[in-house]
Amino acid sequence: MKKVAIVQSNYIPWKGYFDMIASVDEFILYDDMQYTRRDWRNRNQIKTPHGVQWLTVPVLVKGKYHQKIRETEIDGTNWVAAHWKTLEQNYRRAPYFAEIASWLEPLYLAESFVNISQLNRFFIEAICTYLGIKTIITNSWDYTLLEGRTERLADLCMQAGGTEYISGPAARDYVDEKIFFESGIKLTWFDYAEYPEYPQLWGEFAHGVTILDLLFNCGRDAPRYMRYVA
Repeated sequence: MKKVAIVQSNYIPWKGYFDMIASVDEFILYDDMQYTRRDWRNRNQIKTPHGVQWLTVPVLVKGKYHQKIRETEIDGTNWVAAHWKTLEQNYRRAPYFAEIASWLEPLYLAESFVNISQLNRFFIEAICTYLGIKTIITNSWDYTLLEGRTERLADLCMQAGGTEYISGPAARDYVDEKIFFESGIKLTWFDYAEYPEYPQLWGEFAHGVTILDLLFNCGRDAPRYMRYVA
């Protein structure tokens, strides 16, 4: 039995994203999909004294060209120091800021990336390492890609040796469950509901922010507020 998930990469994703990674044996970053503006590919949210704030990585979008996520280049490096300064300003009072900053700050200030896929995977893998998640992470372009939205997902799962495909609930709108059934692959819908709240700075609790919020506030206790991370 092998569980597989196929998901587009996000910038410093929320805790649910990492729970999905931890719930499977192989997590395929699906960055052969078209880049979409104002999405999670190059931005995420943090908590601040003034409410939720976006951190956005500037990227180059070439008009109406069908631009894949992995083809989307990062626009300069000025954002790097700005993002870290914003994180520091808003989380330096968090109990585990110093511990997380000891490995996170060097990632921000010492690395440079050409495209958003490289950046996202780098941070995703670093956070997985801290959380002790040992799931294999691969790229969709490591495999042959078929035509057809659901056909491609089912075939990717089979190429990876998967017997069960774990999908986010939003995909119910377009995934043809029959194709997975005919391929002999079990289709399971991941549930993001009912996460417990954790000690969080700055007013009303917000679940949908970057996992960095959980790490700064809870450190090694972060898995207590997740489901699949040991």
